[in-house]
Amino acid sequence: MTRFAQVAANMLVITVASAAVLLSSSAVAQSQFGTADEARAMLLKAVAAVKADKAKAIDVFNKGAGGFLDRDLYPFCTNASDGKFVALNSPDKRELLGQDIRRLTDLGGKAFGLAQFAAAQKPEGQITEVSYLVPNSGAHTTPLLKVSFTTRAGDLVCGVTYYPMATYWTVENPSF
Repeated sequence: MTRFAQVAANMLVITVASAAVLLSSSAVAQSQFGTADEARAMLLKAVAAVKADKAKAIDVFNKGAGGFLDRDLYPFCTNASDGKFVALNSPDKRELLGQDIRRLTDLGGKAFGLAQFAAAQKPEGQITEVSYLVPNSGAHTTPLLKVSFTTRAGDLVCGVTYYPMATYWTVENPSF
């Protein structure tokens, strides 16, 4: 084997190994965090539950039962009339039940609660996507990008949030 062929072969092995590490890091991140597709699917499932039986759906959402708590994914709902939270299964945000979503701002001062509430003014089924910065409630305290999918469901506004893939890499590999 020529020197050039040996160098090329070594570079190929390094490239394949690097790709395998990257893919395994992504798999770990995906197993710890919900994805955009999973968040959207949970939102559609939550809307169907609200349409079937609103009172039961709110109870199930608040308990995190029936598949409505999956890693960092969970539905939240507010009244479309006054913006007050009626469902929110986030252990570190339970105090928000009964509070007005329109008052929520992120670490940069963005009124993301107003943007989520704006979904109440849109036709049912139209999904609003809102991004904002929040402190991570886990071991890392660095503000992270979070995205919500929000839509109207009868007289409620419901949503599900997730951390985008770029956030996973930052959390899992803070030196990059």
